[in-house]
Amino acid sequence: MKLCIKQRVFSLYDRFYVTDINGEQVYYIESEFFTFFKKFHIYAMSGEEVGYIEQRFNLFLPRLDIYLFGKLSASIQQQFTFLHQEYDIEGPNWHVEGDFFNHEYRITRFEEPIAYIDKEWFTFGDCYAVETKDPDDMLLALAVMISIDFVLARNNN
Repeated sequence: MKLCIKQRVFSLYDRFYVTDINGEQVYYIESEFFTFFKKFHIYAMSGEEVGYIEQRFNLFLPRLDIYLFGKLSASIQQQFTFLHQEYDIEGPNWHVEGDFFNHEYRITRFEEPIAYIDKEWFTFGDCYAVETKDPDDMLLALAVMISIDFVLARNNN
């Protein structure tokens, strides 16, 4: 299963549309405006909230909790490293590795690939492709990608 996330370039608040390989909208993601800690809501196109990502207070390195269907599914935390970025994902025993500066990475569980994520360059606005082997992993992989992109954008500012 493969989805594409297209971020709007000029918007007052963040809203991302997630489309399938045929260009059909599957989800949309909105961030809360004027909040102290960042929070992203993930909605099905019917308007039903299927999950949210919430930034937690941490003095040094960002930590985000991912809730799917009202339950805590994972927590993702950036690790302290000098030359590259690493993330620990508590909950599903996932590991994120790859080239974070070029936005090309993969999610593995016990060294088995779960998802591949890459950023498409030369598009109007940021566009990410997320591909999973198992459709049941897609929503969590999507939330992990949004969390990492938020951390990278925060670190660049």
